[in-house]
Amino acid sequence: LACPSACSCSTKKNGRLLAECAYKDLQEVPEGLSSNVTILTLSANRIVWLGQGSFAEVPEVQSLWLGYNQIGVVEPGAFALLVHLKNLDLSHNKIADFPWQDLRNLSGLQILKMNNNRLAGLPWDAFRFLKDLRSLWLNDNELTTLAEGTFDNLPSLSQLQIFNNPFNCSCKVFWLKKWTEKTSVSITKGGSTLCVAPSRLKGRAVTDIPDHHCIAPSVQLTYLSNLDNTVMYDGLTLTLHCSVAGSPPPEIRWKIQTSSRRVEINGPNVARDGNVKQSQERFLVFKNGTMAIPNFRKEDEGIYTCLAVNDVGTRDVSVNVALAGSENPAEDLLQDDPQASHLGGRSCYKGDEMDPSGAGEKLVIVYHMPRESKSRSGGVVPQVHLGTLLLALGIVLCY
Repeated sequence: LACPSACSCSTKKNGRLLAECAYKDLQEVPEGLSSNVTILTLSANRIVWLGQGSFAEVPEVQSLWLGYNQIGVVEPGAFALLVHLKNLDLSHNKIADFPWQDLRNLSGLQILKMNNNRLAGLPWDAFRFLKDLRSLWLNDNELTTLAEGTFDNLPSLSQLQIFNNPFNCSCKVFWLKKWTEKTSVSITKGGSTLCVAPSRLKGRAVTDIPDHHCIAPSVQLTYLSNLDNTVMYDGLTLTLHCSVAGSPPPEIRWKIQTSSRRVEINGPNVARDGNVKQSQERFLVFKNGTMAIPNFRKEDEGIYTCLAVNDVGTRDVSVNVALAGSENPAEDLLQDDPQASHLGGRSCYKGDEMDPSGAGEKLVIVYHMPRESKSRSGGVVPQVHLGTLLLALGIVLCY
């Protein structure tokens, strides 16, 4: 049995090979370890760095104890090849950045201790592939928030320690409160999982964040028109309005999918003075949630989606907009939609709200109806009228 001089190596009764290298003032992982080692103890040394090949000699290791060192740097790949690892202890070190992608190969990991380090954040999918993980220690770090879903893919998790972290109890961690209320996972010292900020919640348990401070978004999409008796000189302007509610107040975002392109607009692009921030886009988005599409044409047909986003969640509602031409749009709409025949083509409204749940397909059909109308200069110009059909509701909107 190969064994470095600083270590004590033996075979345990269960046949596992132990390499005991703790309390040896080691500054790096020793070389010369047997490839058959399954338990490697390197606790309480002075190791400051773990490289990509630090554990290349022990590919069969199942338990790796590295607690109480001075590890501050962990190179990507340091643990990636330890596919048999079940227990990993990195507690009481100085780790601020960790190669979380290394955990993807450690599907058999059962215990992960990373407490008493300097972790300030975690990717939401850091533990995504750890299907066998039973115990996770993240206490005494510098975590101010946790992404929603961080613990969703851990079906075997039974113990979680996240106390003594400086949590900022904005609505970004409200999900954690809801998760703790329904999970069967034992959250050790849950009463010590306290808020540091904001000031009104300082010292309060994360599990005690008031519900009224955090309300998931709601969203409604409305078709608007102010074209009554109006002659349109520059073509049709289609207008959609997105109304949102929630706490904190949701941001409004738009997604547009046409046959030729996909556009995402994350906020208003029209300033208060009327200047367009993104002149290359034809979609004008205002701060109040209104979108206007001047000179609406065939290539603008597609699905228009309004999203309401805040720290608690996201809601969206969509409408499918199509362009057509007809002398009598109401009659054509009724022929296309037998469910609307009872309206007789005579029920007209100024606008209608889309289903706020976002469920059900909505179709707005915009009609160009050329009629002769004299302009102020005496010339003849086409007048634009609109017809709107909500297929899911069977309502004809006509102007």
